[in-house]
Amino acid sequence: MTVLVSGATGFIAQYIVNDLLKQNYKVIGTVRSQEKADKLKKHFGNNPNLALELVADIAAPNAFDSVFKKYGADIKVVLHTASPVSINTKEYEKDLLIPAVNGTKNILEAIKKYAAKSVERVVVTSSCAAVVDTSNQGDGSVVYTEESWNPATWESCQVNGISAYCGSKKLAEAAAWDFVRENRNVVKFQLSTVNPIYVFGPQLFDEEVKDRLSSSCELINALVRGKPEAQYLQGMRGNYIDVRDVSRAHLAAFQKEQAIGKRLILSNGPFTYQDLEDIVNEDFPQLKGKILVGNPGSGKDIHKTMPTIDNSKTREILGYPFKSLKETVDDTAAQILKKDGKL
Repeated sequence: MTVLVSGATGFIAQYIVNDLLKQNYKVIGTVRSQEKADKLKKHFGNNPNLALELVADIAAPNAFDSVFKKYGADIKVVLHTASPVSINTKEYEKDLLIPAVNGTKNILEAIKKYAAKSVERVVVTSSCAAVVDTSNQGDGSVVYTEESWNPATWESCQVNGISAYCGSKKLAEAAAWDFVRENRNVVKFQLSTVNPIYVFGPQLFDEEVKDRLSSSCELINALVRGKPEAQYLQGMRGNYIDVRDVSRAHLAAFQKEQAIGKRLILSNGPFTYQDLEDIVNEDFPQLKGKILVGNPGSGKDIHKTMPTIDNSKTREILGYPFKSLKETVDDTAAQILKKDGKL
């Protein structure tokens, strides 16, 4: 079976590609440049079951048409992971909203034009940002479920980078569900979405450990490497999930009938920056005196003031336990220290 993975060089997407290849799927990945394609092919040992196609700009009109013209009859599953993640911008429409929404619409329109009868399942990588209302982050009485939606509109989310990012994820996911409803008589595919919260975990390839990591992993990276900005992250709080669990969920989303038409919310509970400090200080004594300590053990009190994410329906569908905060932080930190020659 052939699976298309958009944005194949991404942190999560690399794990998805790896898991697909391990299960003997043929994988077509889209990448933004030939340089990225060459690097990814090398990472995967020039696996003959991995083909890469260039899609320089997912928001450009007809961005995915050439890929589906070439492979449309073969593709049975589409995993759309490509989406902008930059929050350090004031060009909210240009850098976040338009690429996220149009990128999703473009890949679905390409399926409609060239693979309406062959693609059977589509999984869109959304986010818990499409689920939660950021204005309620300090309210411990709030409970979010798979039915919850961020109330953001195109206009209301253009306040700052974080609001615009959250809005872009909500609006892109909503566009996917709208597309299925409006084209039910044209396309045969069934839709599922995967909505992860802060995604921690090691890079799939050690070579991908750079000075700065993806926005979620940078929380751990800044701490482990003693970066000055770690000081300003001490108020950080949220929920977490391990990247390896996110990858598994993408495969389950198209392999399991129970996932059809479902939003899979991926969270394994709350964390605070203090929790990260406690784990790293305890498990990596070589960093003692070189990294933040904070107020050990105080994170648990903050957990009580945070909204709850009840993803029991998702856990029942997936049927596997998620990795603990300790495991995901330890694996992330150990890889960074190995890269720096400190392990």
